[in-house]
Amino acid sequence: NQETIVDMKAVDNVMYSVKQAITVFNKNGENSARLVLFYNKNTAIKAIKGEVYNEVGKLMGKFSQSDFKDESAVQDFSLFEDSRIKHFLPLVNTYPYTVVYNYEIRFKQNLIIPDWTPKPANDIAVEKSTYTFICKPNEVLRIKAQHLANAEEKADEKQKSYTWKANNLPAVKPEPYSPLKHFYQACVKIAPQQFSYFKHQGSYNNWQELGKWYYTELLKDRQNLLPATVQTIKDLVKNEVDDKAKAKKIYEFMQEKTRYISIQIGIGGFQPYSAADVDRLGYGDCKALVNYMQSLLAVVGIESYYCVVEAGTQKVDLDAFYASMNQGNHVILCLPLKGDTTWLECTNQKIPFGFLSDFTDDRTVLACTKDGGKLLKTPKLTTQANLQVRKAELIIDATGNVSGTLQTNFSGSQYDNRQSVLYKSFTEQQKTLQEDYNVNNIRFDKIEYLQHKDINPKLTENLSVDIRNYATLNEGKMFFELNAFNIHNAISDSKNRILPVYINRGFTDIDTVTYHLPENVLPFIQPINKAFSNDFGSYESNAMLDGNKLKYYRKFVVKDGTYPANSYETFHKFMADVNIADHLKIILSLKK
Repeated sequence: NQETIVDMKAVDNVMYSVKQAITVFNKNGENSARLVLFYNKNTAIKAIKGEVYNEVGKLMGKFSQSDFKDESAVQDFSLFEDSRIKHFLPLVNTYPYTVVYNYEIRFKQNLIIPDWTPKPANDIAVEKSTYTFICKPNEVLRIKAQHLANAEEKADEKQKSYTWKANNLPAVKPEPYSPLKHFYQACVKIAPQQFSYFKHQGSYNNWQELGKWYYTELLKDRQNLLPATVQTIKDLVKNEVDDKAKAKKIYEFMQEKTRYISIQIGIGGFQPYSAADVDRLGYGDCKALVNYMQSLLAVVGIESYYCVVEAGTQKVDLDAFYASMNQGNHVILCLPLKGDTTWLECTNQKIPFGFLSDFTDDRTVLACTKDGGKLLKTPKLTTQANLQVRKAELIIDATGNVSGTLQTNFSGSQYDNRQSVLYKSFTEQQKTLQEDYNVNNIRFDKIEYLQHKDINPKLTENLSVDIRNYATLNEGKMFFELNAFNIHNAISDSKNRILPVYINRGFTDIDTVTYHLPENVLPFIQPINKAFSNDFGSYESNAMLDGNKLKYYRKFVVKDGTYPANSYETFHKFMADVNIADHLKIILSLKK
């Protein structure tokens, strides 16, 4: 049970009150009983209290704010964060038990009103949940409610209120390959037209107006640079005539000069450090580094847009029809070069110029310009571009041991597959690759990486390997799996599926492996050809003998997209067939 009341008494005085009762049936649900509250200079926790009851409803204990742990919310890579958290988990080891929380928070702003989701997770059942929003009768609100009955509205000369209710929502098992929760989750989002935030006033009804406020209040006049830096940039690109070539040189200058550190201060963590501060200190967060890069480009007259994006490997668009400051967790830079729009990720000192990676590709973003906000789309890393291409030359000796070389090229979204390995020690690289390749008795004698940094970058991995006892010998036969390095796992079943099938990102894997066979192997095999396809992708593999060489080829394609719920069985079978084909063993006869 939960009751949430938001009372917007004024633009700088919003009271957020919650009463909730949570029953925990076993240890697996224990974390759902934990309460975590954030606060800072703009958010004050006014009161917390609660009780714990046993399975028959007998009071076991009470607690108050003094029982909560109080810690900094600073991340390991953060600097100057002023956010803190209070958190509490009852120390109960008999189940079931019920914890009741009552707390009240005051927000000194109304730009960000927390969204209400009556069912926060699949494994939580909801008996009853209500949400009431109260404000003055003349307040203009934009409200987005989805998968809920219409609100009950009340109004008089002093206030108006909206109340939503959700009852008897069962816990459900999560379904694999489901869409992101915000597509199907019941929720209410509210954005007042008039707002106050850290003593900054404003109003907006759409992304154009919000982007204008962003530019005017948060970004303008924060791009001044030291005269010496201005001259350095001019000298850096004086021999370049093409804006893109100039931008690339300036980007690499920025990467060399700066490093990323999270900084959550200023106007609620939304306003960047000034360009002069980043220039002097050599560090900044995403906002500061984008603002700095934008300032450097402006020195030579290259236009760019400061863009707010919801970053992460899961692709999330900003809602084109509902503008709010609750959306977006990262900032990138857009260069609207004539006929060649280019995007820059400014927090990664190693990433190639013009490459966004799967962290921010293929999603709607807000460009904040002097003319207001513009919704733009970042480029998509396609199924065809998300390539992993591997070629291997392997020698199998008469006892079944394997040695040889592998070369793998990673591009598109798969370019990041080995980024974490690049800068590790050789010992750490060996350990990581043993986990990634997952082949018994594999040893890496040589590990080499080559980066081809351009807008469509490629990473090449060169390995020398030894695999003891890869092939099995028995009764005059030699057995081994043709697909040594890229076996794809099957996926779990999903009976009585409700949600659509969602594949976030497509990819293409191509493997060519040549096995040099020992002299005591008879040069004969049954032809091996596998090929099947459907809406979800395609698979083909074949093997053939060429003298003492056994050549194996495999191509596996998975397509991104959203598919009907009843198609999951087809997808499940497709992936099961891939797994079976990947485990195919070759049987070779040995000379007597």
